[in-house]
Amino acid sequence: MNSLEKVFYVDEIHVLKNDDFLCQLSAEINQMILTNFESLVQLLYRIDVSEMKLKSILKEQPNEDAGRIIAHLIVERQMQKIILKKQPN
Repeated sequence: MNSLEKVFYVDEIHVLKNDDFLCQLSAEINQMILTNFESLVQLLYRIDVSEMKLKSILKEQPNEDAGRIIAHLIVERQMQKIILKKQPN
């Protein structure tokens, strides 16, 4: 299972915060930017990453690694989902 697939099944925040996981996820995202951008856009929609927030950050940080920025946003969103799931109804 690659990092992009793993993001959907991880339910522990410490796994998402792991530097190795984040580096691997960033590399996979950069590869998708180059080879399969449409699938990346669909994935971001499925994960529910804010398009406005992504565009804003990419514009503010044009010299930063886009894959790393996107990876951080994915991890941030997934952590929000984990926290919400663990809250009592």
